[in-house]
Amino acid sequence: MELIEGFAEKAIASGAFQPMDKIYVMNKIRALVGDEDAEAQPDTPLASQLVELAVQRGKIEDGQTAREILNDQLYDLLTPTPAKVNRTFWQKHEQSPQQATDWFYDLCTSNDYVKVSAIKKNIEFTKKVNDGNELEITINLSKPEKDPKAIAAAAHDTQKKYPQCALCMENEGYLGRLGHAARSNHRIVRMTIGGKQWGFQYSPYAYFHEHCIFLDAKHEPMEINQQTLINLIEIEKQLPHYFVGSNADLPIVGGSMLAHEHYQGGRHTFPMMKAPIKQELSFKDYPDVKAGIVDWPMSDLRLISKNDQALIQLGTHVINVWDHYDDPELSLKAFDGNTRHHTVTPIMHRNGDEFVLDLVLRDNNTSKEYPLGIFHPHEKLWHIKKENIGLIEVMGRAILPARLKSELEEVKKYWLNEPNKIADSHLPWAKEVQARHDDINADNVEEILEQEVAQVFGDVLADAGVFKRNAQGQAGWQRFVERL
Repeated sequence: MELIEGFAEKAIASGAFQPMDKIYVMNKIRALVGDEDAEAQPDTPLASQLVELAVQRGKIEDGQTAREILNDQLYDLLTPTPAKVNRTFWQKHEQSPQQATDWFYDLCTSNDYVKVSAIKKNIEFTKKVNDGNELEITINLSKPEKDPKAIAAAAHDTQKKYPQCALCMENEGYLGRLGHAARSNHRIVRMTIGGKQWGFQYSPYAYFHEHCIFLDAKHEPMEINQQTLINLIEIEKQLPHYFVGSNADLPIVGGSMLAHEHYQGGRHTFPMMKAPIKQELSFKDYPDVKAGIVDWPMSDLRLISKNDQALIQLGTHVINVWDHYDDPELSLKAFDGNTRHHTVTPIMHRNGDEFVLDLVLRDNNTSKEYPLGIFHPHEKLWHIKKENIGLIEVMGRAILPARLKSELEEVKKYWLNEPNKIADSHLPWAKEVQARHDDINADNVEEILEQEVAQVFGDVLADAGVFKRNAQGQAGWQRFVERL
């Protein structure tokens, strides 16, 4: 099979073009990789071969950014226009929301926007930890390292950016540049949420199945308030088979994109969703809402109701009370002057015709003892996890850094008394684990490693909880509930 011709036929088969368009499409490809066709090699994606062809012919430089830009330009030829994507999505949505997302997700994987082959490199396992909760662990190996040329260029770049950030609508079809990802094959479904235009897209380097993002059409800062709950309800009504949630809107406890209002969602049942209520609560003004404190290391108040308006009202009450709640005994302080320290991580999913809202209480105060955050992973755990605890991790799915793949191999060698280069940061933990397991051997070392990493993540979540699972923390819960 000829390479250019084969990719043109693939573009036609995708539905983006008609058979009559074949010469036109081949010329589009030639403009990118050069005029002469070449023989296709089996077992390698055609787009990858075309990128190599372009490098060999000097059509692009041999660099990470240039390769990614060309790859996505090629896959753009397999992708319908945004208007066609939106028309098809909403036509299928009339039949069923799941049919619509199935189609859109398939499109975004087949056109290489969702980087399936890269995501498969991630390490994943699930383990039950000491408190009885099951936690999901991932070591994220899919995101490529930053292009060194992009890092160097960014150091001297003071120009106003277009698009303003990676979540802006203007990324749809954007060619890309040093320091800003290629997005030629990117498509966004338009939605009306809270009376405003929003977008719905999938995450290119997904952390779980059908990991998606809902983004405000305007570049506006994140904010958690009553409108957030209204928006989450409206998304659940349109896509009831997905969960949806928001990162907190403050540094330390928030996500990495506080400048652009957005939510995350997808088709995954997280450990926190399966955790039971350990203490039922009732609010006399809201008889339609079941409520309770969840048996979870972070401090989660769950509200369940078929009555979405009652759920929004009670949820707003919880947010407003927590925003101004102090408890000096537990180092909980809502404000320093005008600086706010309290917010929530709100997460919603459906259970039949019931809406289930989890409100996880967050506090971003710091102290001399805990300069990165009192309710943040403490220093003892930084060898595994030092980064912010965002929405996904709140729910019990760890997103751990790629460095751990090689570092943990050295830990295993250390336990097996083999020559090793164990990092100093892991050594106290490795010794402590070894003291508890006097039978570590080649057959069980992997199992022990996974169990101990999961336990560290459980301790990370406990550090981030504002009401600890001890007598003092439980008394704190009761004081807060009384205030509610």
